[in-house]
Amino acid sequence: MKRSYCLTLIALILLQYTNGWAQTNHPDAKCLICHGKPNFTVTIADGQVKSLYVDTSLVKASVHARWSCTDCHAVVTSIPHPANLPRVECTQCHFSGNKVGAPQGDMYDQYRESVHGLASSAGKPNAPHCQNCHGTHQIRRHTDLESPISRMNVSATCGKCHTKESSDFDQSIHGSEVIKGNPDAPICTSCHGEHEIRMRSDPASQVNAANIPNTCSACHSSAPLMTQYGVRTTQVKTYEDSFHGIAIKFGQKQAANCSSCHGIHDIYPASDARSSVNVVNIPHTCGNCHKDANANYARGRIHVDAEDPEAGIIYYIASFFKYLTITTLIVLILNIILDVRRKLITRKKPE
Repeated sequence: MKRSYCLTLIALILLQYTNGWAQTNHPDAKCLICHGKPNFTVTIADGQVKSLYVDTSLVKASVHARWSCTDCHAVVTSIPHPANLPRVECTQCHFSGNKVGAPQGDMYDQYRESVHGLASSAGKPNAPHCQNCHGTHQIRRHTDLESPISRMNVSATCGKCHTKESSDFDQSIHGSEVIKGNPDAPICTSCHGEHEIRMRSDPASQVNAANIPNTCSACHSSAPLMTQYGVRTTQVKTYEDSFHGIAIKFGQKQAANCSSCHGIHDIYPASDARSSVNVVNIPHTCGNCHKDANANYARGRIHVDAEDPEAGIIYYIASFFKYLTITTLIVLILNIILDVRRKLITRKKPE
């Protein structure tokens, strides 16, 4: 018994210096008797070895530095504590009206209704929780470059589960700009949302077929933003006025949307041979819907704006019919006015 007490005392003294804890009566000192050991591990059900070591330097650098272990692990009331502790519930602090200053809002309700939250409620073991994206002991603000939800790291964070999608995105025009540090480039959450991520088949999803044009146009309809990168904004209007765009508005989800032609995560400039809208690849891209697509499909202009002189003969034909229509209406209205005037004059003449 005395030996055990001495070993515990020595461990507390070592922790005081190796972990930078100022006092051995710090509320976390007892936790660190075990969790302060780098080789402290446990073998879980599937035979994997899981580390239970807590690096206090990470905790001190996190947004939770001022809180103690049991503030989060509230179920621990004595030591030794039971094995297989339940997952920490972030909502015990992060709820609307909390008194501790924790960020609050409707993100938890959004998560519960999301594809991730529904998977968790269904008991799926691989369903992501707060900790999978935000971290555990090393939680940092999203503006911190070391945070897993920093703009630069979001793709890698999502890629822990969505490997192919993350890889495709990183190589795309959007992902390559993110890697360069471009703050205007979209990241995973720009299109899919953050806590409110829903299945593509869900009408409320930002990537639902009916909503993709609005999701893409959030950036591509902004003239100040697109002008910086030499990208035109007319694509949004021309798509909305096209057969495909009008069909989407009327609820035809089978009609082509932005991602049907440009790709989803693997979007490249049209000049790139990998692009699905590269002139060589257009017959194949269009052939996904139009089985008779051939090389002639690539000869026509795409996203043609009939009001733009650059549209060539289409502009002049559209202009001709526009002015012909206007002239015809003016002549018809003038004819009606003159006809009414003649009838009024005829009525006023004495018999």
